Amino acid sequence: MNALRAFALAVEKGGVRAAARELDVSHSAVSRHVAELEQWLGVALLERGHGPRAFVPTPQGERLARTTLSALGDINRAADAVREQRSRGAVTVSTTPSFAARWLLPRLPALQKAHPRLEVSVLVDQRLDDLQNSASDFAIRMGAGTWPGVTAEPLMDDALYPVMSPAYWNNAGRPRELADLRRLRLLHDRDPRASWQLWRDEFGPPELDVRKGTRFTSSDLVLRAAAQGLGVALAQHRLALDDLEAGTLIRPFGSHAVALAAAYWIVTPHGAVMRDAAKTLVSWLRRQAGRQAGANA
Repeated sequence: MNALRAFALAVEKGGVRAAARELDVSHSAVSRHVAELEQWLGVALLERGHGPRAFVPTPQGERLARTTLSALGDINRAADAVREQRSRGAVTVSTTPSFAARWLLPRLPALQKAHPRLEVSVLVDQRLDDLQNSASDFAIRMGAGTWPGVTAEPLMDDALYPVMSPAYWNNAGRPRELADLRRLRLLHDRDPRASWQLWRDEFGPPELDVRKGTRFTSSDLVLRAAAQGLGVALAQHRLALDDLEAGTLIRPFGSHAVALAAAYWIVTPHGAVMRDAAKTLVSWLRRQAGRQAGANA
């Protein structure tokens, strides 16, 4: 790339010395770049025999220089656009759709009030495999925190418990005993970390048929289905709390909950240095996580 840039500038400026001044290097360095580029390509880029000071590109050299200058211009314009769009207070967070909709977005007004200079953008993505090349400063993910190629630090725990709409609860005879789950319609989250199997293993009833029921591909959808009265969902506490406080969902089976320790993580690529604005956001997120009422409250 350095050789291409040096050659293209020499063609644009009309000589090696002018390109060297532009790049702030010696003219011999530019000449060496041009020679290396010709050797690598196996094609002559300059017309020979026009005098020691002449710098006349061949047709191939002219085409290569023109294309390189155009590409460098595109890169510079893209970089300038990114630089203009990203102020010192700008932070981009990558997270899952359900966490973004259910936990992060409802708390952004409080963040704006506490830190008016922060400009938080939310990137919805399920993957972690290309975090190094992502536009995000960090990611928030749920899981074991043992993903390869990244550094994961605990953000907060979670818990699982059954929830349903008040209307469904009334229509089902106001169930309160765990054994009543056997006759209710189960709503399933396809996330294995929020499965009814975990609930049955810890609290039962042993006869609960966890194979039956409707399945949804996101935690947000399964909670929305429960709020619509379609059945009983095994909710993740952190995602369901706002609906419980609003009365859209209720928790009729007492304080029973399956504990999920260190369920949410702050994730960054190995060796990444977090910007000050991102550090401020992470500290605020930790405080918010600590203020949220416990699952057994």
